[in-house]
Amino acid sequence: MRTVQYDRTAAVMYAKKWAFSRNRAYYDFSKIGGDCTNFASQCIFAGANQMNFTKDFGWYYKSANDRTASWTGVEYLYNFLTTNQGLGPFAKTVPIAEAEIGDIIQLGNQVGDFYHSPVVVGFARGQILLAAHTYDAYNKPLNSYSFATARAIHILGVRKSD
Repeated sequence: MRTVQYDRTAAVMYAKKWAFSRNRAYYDFSKIGGDCTNFASQCIFAGANQMNFTKDFGWYYKSANDRTASWTGVEYLYNFLTTNQGLGPFAKTVPIAEAEIGDIIQLGNQVGDFYHSPVVVGFARGQILLAAHTYDAYNKPLNSYSFATARAIHILGVRKSD
């Protein structure tokens, strides 16, 4: 296994292309709980180009019925990225101010339940700009969202098979 850089530009380019539409290669979960983490995973995959096919605990999408919970679930994505020791992207939680393009910001409520996973696509006038699905957005300032807490998931790199 070797570690390579996460292609942040590719992740942002994907977000820009698909923020207001849907890639037919992926199911649209908007009407059954939300599509935000599915979209975040697609963006991460565009920058990582490596899935982790570990049953139950990996991070992959083959179809709407053959995918891991981490591909579409907010907390599951966080858990996968921050604990992954195998193939695919891996990350750590950092202060919001340390987020970079291609990273994920997860928004939560007052009791710390996280419910939204927008992708960092830029910065302007001291603001983090985000892209998201469910309520489609691109270049939406973080401070325009209503949330009680937030965490930044900084992608450190990608492990690929040799």
